[in-house]
Parts: sequence; C-alpha cells; structure tokens
Amino acid sequence: MKKGCPYGTHRVIEPKGALPQPAKKIDNTMELYDNEILIDVQTLNIDSASFTQIKSQADGDVEKIKEIMLNIIAERGKHQNPVTGSGGMLIGTIEKIGPALEGKIDLKVGDKIATLVSLSLTPLRIDEILAVRKNIDQVDIKGKAILFESGIYAVLPDDIPENLALSALDVAGAPAQTAKLVKPGDTVLIIGGAGKSGMLCCYEAKRRAGVTGKVICAGRSQKSLDNARRANVADIYVSIDATKPVEVMEKIKELTNGEMADVTINNVNIPDTEMTSVLATKNDGVIYFFSMATSFTKAALGAEGVGSDVAMIVGNGYTRGHAEITLQIMRESKELREIYEELYA
Repeated sequence: MKKGCPYGTHRVIEPKGALPQPAKKIDNTMELYDNEILIDVQTLNIDSASFTQIKSQADGDVEKIKEIMLNIIAERGKHQNPVTGSGGMLIGTIEKIGPALEGKIDLKVGDKIATLVSLSLTPLRIDEILAVRKNIDQVDIKGKAILFESGIYAVLPDDIPENLALSALDVAGAPAQTAKLVKPGDTVLIIGGAGKSGMLCCYEAKRRAGVTGKVICAGRSQKSLDNARRANVADIYVSIDATKPVEVMEKIKELTNGEMADVTINNVNIPDTEMTSVLATKNDGVIYFFSMATSFTKAALGAEGVGSDVAMIVGNGYTRGHAEITLQIMRESKELREIYEELYA
C-alpha cells in the first residue's frame, strides 16, 4: 500500500507541491493510501455561500443544481465551488482505515462521523445524487470520500438526530470562536444573527457577555428575527440590510448610545457586507468574519479608507473544542434545538 502525506499532498494533481485546499485538482480515486480513511458518504452539507451561489446559477432548478455539483467534482476531484472557493462538510460511515492509522485513532469501521474539514480539500466521488434539500443546503448522495490523517472529525452523538448534528457542526467554528472573543460586559453585534450560525453565536455571546453585556441580533427578515426572539438568544433584535453600511452604522450608534460594538461577528452569506462590520465596530474593537462570502481585500482596504483601527479575524472554521461547544448548545437550549429541527433538520 502506498504511503501518504498527513496533509494529503500526495493527492494533489495540479499544481504539484500545493496543499489539497488551494489545489485546482486532486485525485479522487478511492484507492486507499496507508494513512487515509475511506468514508461511505450519506449526506453533504454544502457551505451556505457556495450553495446560495449554486442555486442562483441554476435558477433554483434541482436538476441544474445536480449538474453543477457533478461538474465541480469532475473538474476538481472535490466539491470546491469555483466562484466562492468554499465547500462544506459531510456525514458518512467509516468503510476502511489505512494500516498506518489502525489502533492509533478513536475510530473503527462502521462508525458514523461528520467530517470537520472542508469539502474544498476532501477527495470526493459522487456516484448518484439522491435528493437535494434546497432550504437547508443538504444533498443526499451515494458516493465515497477520503479523510486525510490530519483531518478532524466528530463521531455523531446518539442523542441528536443526524441531520441536526450535521447542520450544527457545519458552522461549529462560529460559536466556538465567539466563546473565545466575547468578554463579560461586551457589546456584541451579530450580523446575520438570525441565521444558522448566527443564532448559535448569539447564544454563546449572551452567555459570555453576561448581564452587564449586550447582544444585538441583526437579521434581514422579520420572520427569521422572530425565530431568534423565540429562542431568547439576544437582548436586542434589529432588521437591517447588511449591504448598506452607513445605514446600519446609524442604527447601531442609536442602539449603543454612540459606543458601537466591542465585537462584531459577520455570518451573512452574501458579498459586500465588509464595511457594515467595520463601521459598526468601535476603534480597537474586534471583527470576526465567519462568512465565506467575505472579501478580505475589501475589508482591509475599506477599514484603512475610513481610518478604522479594528482587529479583523479570518473565519477559521476550526477552534479547539468547537464540536463539543456546538453540540452542547443543542442540548442546553430546548427552544433553539426545536427551531433548528424545524429549519435545518
């Protein structure tokens, strides 16, 4: 059996020497290397920014969505949207474990897992697309995937339905990063706070900011804000258009008596919201861009252009303990779990 690199560089076809995520094409044949895990895939959870773009390109037509997805795999060997650059994650069953990993990891054949690394670097073969659930960004397939030695994962819990766990774990990095950033007494603005990752961030921010802090849940539609209000995840709920930075800045100025946000977390899956985050955040504040629709060029140069001295953090989807933090929220909040079961599972 061939020996593989822990980071999967042995799968890169073009350009040679690159890592799998930025590579243009990787090998998605399912011949196992000694340090890989073969997964029988059940469901893909496509990244929100990616699936929004695919649905738009397909005009919402399911057959066209399938065609676009299959073309991405054929061209790249992985599900990496060529427009957004993002992927998603999957759930499946362990089919085979390479001999270099046997006995060294806490997995066995037959375990059901969620991969916590992006589909944008995961070798993936789709044999058949069984169902497309457009409203929750999930696609049921017959297919196989490879998890590299360095790849992170979570064994699916027994007390949470699989599709609910998949939806929550897809955005697990956001509430875990929120837990690291928010301090007692902070004013926290969550842009896209009524969405899938946003409500988890609001919940965690409210816990960390405490009674002396303030969490502002900003969303587009009143219906989504009503869901967030039902779960009691924030102190203030406000309807905004995140693509209108000055308008939003004025609203946040009014809500904070001119103090602005100590921490802003951007979860929206549309472009051109960078400056809304910048203008809503006080000097020396922190912005966490979780959305893969973010242009970091626009964010950096835009902040410079308005003289804003904010710290900006790239939305790394991984932080230690992120799966456990997110699944624990689902266990703690009956209201939030019910909403997620209705909307995303």
